[in-house]
Amino acid sequence: MITPEEFAKIDIRAGTIVRSEVAVNVKKPALRLWIDFGTLGIKKSSAQINRNYRPESLIGKQVVCVINLPAKQIGDFMSEVLVMGFSDTNNEVVLCTTDKEVPDGARLF
Repeated sequence: MITPEEFAKIDIRAGTIVRSEVAVNVKKPALRLWIDFGTLGIKKSSAQINRNYRPESLIGKQVVCVINLPAKQIGDFMSEVLVMGFSDTNNEVVLCTTDKEVPDGARLF
């Protein structure tokens, strides 16, 4: 169990995917995402979501991300945020999205 104060340290924000492409030269298939967080800027993420999503289908989709984890080098790409999702019945990622549009950079509380 964690305390509410510990949970509050996790910075979870909504952002809109503005660019998406298939990652090349990586060990595991992934998509590279550029996500607009409004005043926080555009952040990059590498996500293993190839089974359920195509790059072109993601443009304009609002997703939920953890933005205060350390950046991680994935091949030649620096992943700056963690895109959140759930496993479906095939153990593939289904993105966590907003029910209605919210301002880019809106914080989960």
